Amino acid sequence: MIQYRSDDERRQASLAEVLLGNHGLGRRGAGATKRRYRAVFLSDVHLGARAAKVEFLSDFLAELETEHLYLVGDIIDEWKLRRSFHWPSSHGRVLRRFAELADAGVDVVYLTGNHDASLRMPGALPDSRVRCVDEVVHETADGRRLLVLHGDAFDAHADGQAWHVRLGERAYELALGLNHAYNGVARLFGADYRSVSLYLKQLVKQAVRAIDRFERGAVAACRERGLDGVVCGHIHKAELRELEGYLYANTGDWVESCTALVEHLDGRLELLQWRAGRAVPIDPARRVAAVDPRAARGVGLREATA
Repeated sequence: MIQYRSDDERRQASLAEVLLGNHGLGRRGAGATKRRYRAVFLSDVHLGARAAKVEFLSDFLAELETEHLYLVGDIIDEWKLRRSFHWPSSHGRVLRRFAELADAGVDVVYLTGNHDASLRMPGALPDSRVRCVDEVVHETADGRRLLVLHGDAFDAHADGQAWHVRLGERAYELALGLNHAYNGVARLFGADYRSVSLYLKQLVKQAVRAIDRFERGAVAACRERGLDGVVCGHIHKAELRELEGYLYANTGDWVESCTALVEHLDGRLELLQWRAGRAVPIDPARRVAAVDPRAARGVGLREATA
């Protein structure tokens, strides 16, 4: 744990100090088989939050080799750190692993998000090989040019309601259970029936609409720049599909789903999830789906050969 003399000193500690501090080496899985990729994209780790799945991420990082590593925002949760400082050594080891990869020649790019926005300040990462930018264009091995950024800039398209976006589909199942429990108790006291599930269902519907607006806002941004697709995070919903003739990819998160987007050496993109001690494709049937930048817009997906 990082020790500070006072609460004021703790609150004033910069993210650069946390990132560049020596907190020990990253974990190494004994005998772990290395997986080689051309690029890896991950986001929303929320280091500093108790919900961050840092042990899973450490194991994932220990087994991969890549030319490019894109940290697509909200890697550090500055909001949580300011409210209640939580920084176990395992969180520091994750950051040290990023620094080790950069020292080893990996192109490590930190795309700032809304929870680590202080890194947007000039000189936030002095003497670091980790590049810190708001957005970048990544070119895949098969010629696609992808806009990479965190995605909080698209909140305006979702009416600024990020919490709507993060409300998952399982909320409706929870709503039904709450509805049954609430009205069971209400009957005991002679109260009228109230549809709790209807209220929560409306929230879920708003979440679905917000996600759709967010995704279309992301596609609009790459269309305006003349690019072939977009890679973002922010809404904690992993996705890889064609939308309006462009590739839309969302890296997901490492507080719930433990997902990452990877580019294989031939340019294929794939979503992986860390499950049962290994990285597995989220949807094997769509693992090689990609948008062909040389085809006319709206033609749709092509299936690359494995």
